[in-house]
Amino acid sequence: MTEQDARNATHFGWFKRRKHLTTDDITVVDGEMLKRAVGAAALGNAMEWFDFGVYGYIAVTLGKVFFPASDPTIQLIATFATFTVAFLMRPIGGAVFGPLGDRYGRQKLLAATMIMMALGTFCIGLIPSYAVIGIWAPILLLLARLVQGFSTGGEYGGAATFIAEYSTDKNRGLMGSWLEFGTLAGYIAGAGAVMALRFLLDDAQMMSWGWRIPFLIAGPLGLMGLYMRTRLEETPAFQAYAEEAEKREHEKPGWRSLFAVHWRQLLKCIGLVLVFNVTDYMLLTYIPSYMTVTLHYPESKGLLLIIIVMLLMMPLNILGGYFSDRLGRRPMIISACVALMVLAIPSLHLIRSGNDIGIFTGLMLLGLALVSFTSSMPSTLPALFYTPVRYTALSVAFNISVSLFGGTTPLITAWLMEKTQILDIPAWYLMGAALIGLLTMLTVRETARLPLRGSPPAVASDDEAELLMSGKQRLTVDPTPPPVP
Repeated sequence: MTEQDARNATHFGWFKRRKHLTTDDITVVDGEMLKRAVGAAALGNAMEWFDFGVYGYIAVTLGKVFFPASDPTIQLIATFATFTVAFLMRPIGGAVFGPLGDRYGRQKLLAATMIMMALGTFCIGLIPSYAVIGIWAPILLLLARLVQGFSTGGEYGGAATFIAEYSTDKNRGLMGSWLEFGTLAGYIAGAGAVMALRFLLDDAQMMSWGWRIPFLIAGPLGLMGLYMRTRLEETPAFQAYAEEAEKREHEKPGWRSLFAVHWRQLLKCIGLVLVFNVTDYMLLTYIPSYMTVTLHYPESKGLLLIIIVMLLMMPLNILGGYFSDRLGRRPMIISACVALMVLAIPSLHLIRSGNDIGIFTGLMLLGLALVSFTSSMPSTLPALFYTPVRYTALSVAFNISVSLFGGTTPLITAWLMEKTQILDIPAWYLMGAALIGLLTMLTVRETARLPLRGSPPAVASDDEAELLMSGKQRLTVDPTPPPVP
């Protein structure tokens, strides 16, 4: 290895030119460990969205428990304001957990985020009401939400990085799609838990103790997730980088290197996360409210239709991950952006039709576009960055974009609807996000079936490694390394 190659190995991860590769350099992925890694990562994402679903659908009850205002609207606003605060903590959590994960390893940090996330959710279920401890009740709720937001800041970037670095180059899209499968499962479980409680308990029981049950479930779920994550080994990609970096005298890249060298990739990540999360929050969070408040559609029927759409999206998400490996990430994401630009207004008109079948068809069309994002993004986003900065870069860019654009989508759309009284505003908002996503994706190179940047090729067996080295199976690596800052 030349001195230039050695410096690149330190700053950009594992690096060898194609002609220098040997069979020993190729990572053979342990299939059982990969399954455990995917399961442990998906469970954390499911927990995050379980809390999201529970908090959103039980918000009216929480407002009465924690906020003393006589006006129900003020109670609801205060509850959602406490919910929104967690989004402000996400970039901070990403900025803390990301560098630690890049320095000390992904597995340790994912165990830490699981503990904090479960603890924050579990503690909400233990907080006494305002009637018992007064102002300390909303203060403790706020603190618990801050802990949740802080831990979530390191969760998605770490989980996506972990799965991407554990997967083989051939099936990275399929494995990554299970991360968003966990998202849908968590959201459905949260919404389903609240619906079951409302069916089984009366209002007095819900106010007294029933609302606590979904939050307390996070305790045993967190312990199970922690057990699964502590049994994992570090990702092969990080191990390869760490072994290479130990041989060199150079310092590992820091914040200055991140923004000086990788700023283009950071902007690309923000643009892709924008369209991904605007579509997500629009369909799963704002549209149910739009149907109830603006269109006066029965709330229970609207929620049921959304749950059915999400149930159908779950297997489609895995199928989309499979096709992203076969067709490529670019066709999947570009097609979804174009579909949103073409179908957003017709879909919204179907939702406004008042006909149950028409409403379901409109929701499902938006759900299919969302599936193209959820199935492809977990493998697309980690591939933007090199191994030494992947956890940091993905966590920071992802959470900045979610906090500024994704999490604010329901609020901004509702405000625009009130100011303009234009019923097509949600569709125009989606079309604007789709245009940004399309322009961004046109600047991103195809990464399907290729090694991650700064990582050795990864295969499923020794036989496959031999085939790669013999030239009977295509092997592509970056032909030239980037310059060291």
